[in-house]
Amino acid sequence: MGAMLASLRLLTADRGDAGRRLDLVIRRHLADVDAATRTRVQAWIENGLVTVNGTPARRVAARAALGDVVAVALPAAAPRRAMAAEDVRLDVLHEDDYLLALDKPAGRVVHPTYRHADGTVMNALLWHARRWPATHRPSIVGRLDKLTSGIVVVAKTAAVHAALQRAMASRQTEKDYLAVVYGRVNAARGRIDLRLGRDRRDRRRVVASPSVGAPSLTTFVRLTRVAAPRAGLSLLRCRLATGRTHQIRVHLAARGWPIVGDPAYGEPRWSQVLDPALAAVLQAFPRQALHAWRLALTHPVTHDRLQLEAPVPHDLAGLLTASGLSPR
Repeated sequence: MGAMLASLRLLTADRGDAGRRLDLVIRRHLADVDAATRTRVQAWIENGLVTVNGTPARRVAARAALGDVVAVALPAAAPRRAMAAEDVRLDVLHEDDYLLALDKPAGRVVHPTYRHADGTVMNALLWHARRWPATHRPSIVGRLDKLTSGIVVVAKTAAVHAALQRAMASRQTEKDYLAVVYGRVNAARGRIDLRLGRDRRDRRRVVASPSVGAPSLTTFVRLTRVAAPRAGLSLLRCRLATGRTHQIRVHLAARGWPIVGDPAYGEPRWSQVLDPALAAVLQAFPRQALHAWRLALTHPVTHDRLQLEAPVPHDLAGLLTASGLSPR
């Protein structure tokens, strides 16, 4: 092969990957690697740079199984450009020798992109990790949208990253979000079991379907609701059973409960609210009212139960106060 290898990425196939083509599974998990185009991923597989459970995978059409550990040896020319360490404030909720958890503010991008090359969570993490052992490097497990606030988990080594991915896919892990939505949600609790896939007309968007796309499940509990004539407002606790792109946002919108302020899947129902002061607050809310609130999981190394909570941020707290909603 002759190519120098820059890094080894480990990923674990979750329930959403089961039965999918290996190249598509790798692309999903390497969304932060600009070079991981479908053509290049297929070439990596064919050139022996990918193993599944320790065995080289040579067929791009091979199907992944739940729990498969996939190792991808990224060629030196393939990774994204080097990221700069920046002294950007991090709100650390938990840190030990193996992982840390952060409270990400709304508006901050997780990984550098063409449009957001600096000031990201990863830039801040590289600064935070400058005195870590040479074998340690921050690696984010999952991600949050730019306009979603709350808990982000970071592994300090590749082995812990792989273990955390397995833990996140486990039924023992509980991932709870707070969402303020339009509508008087009548059900005290429920399930939204709709498949999700990319919109063929706009690849940046996700669409819900009863039959097409990746299996996706969100459960919800209604914490409280107010009349807010004529639109209605509800505060929901949403729990992810799967972790698809934009899952909660798309699932809630599909049920007729769009998240307040969602720029992609929301609706301007503030215009229906009769109270002009509340309507103005809703109109001005600058982002989707979605917060990654609580996370409970088994620590992949110590096996202790971690219970993490990101406090409700000021902007969302102000919206709850103005609307008369409050978590109980």
